[in-house]
Amino acid sequence: MTSTLLIVQIVLAIVITIAVLLQKSSSIGLGAYSGSNESVFGAKGPTGFLSKATFTLALLFIINTLALGYLYTSENSASVTDKIVPTNNAAIPVVPAPKKNSAPVAPENN
Repeated sequence: MTSTLLIVQIVLAIVITIAVLLQKSSSIGLGAYSGSNESVFGAKGPTGFLSKATFTLALLFIINTLALGYLYTSENSASVTDKIVPTNNAAIPVVPAPKKNSAPVAPENN
């Protein structure tokens, strides 16, 4: 299921990129190549259609991203750090326990 949604995610990313580049801007972008298609979309040209299509594609992209995140976390409940095995089995040094009678002995006066 996640592989299918991942493929849909990639396709949506490519289509959103194309839809954004086709829109007219100050530098025209790729919209300069769609000059003869203005009558297909209505009197305003492709501006209204492309902005609605971009919004719809972006909404689908966000929903697909949330679905991918939910499915991935439900399938993989273990962490990557749970699988790490130390390469060496060195023992951790232990601090020696202090002696019970650690007070200094008083010198004897004879």
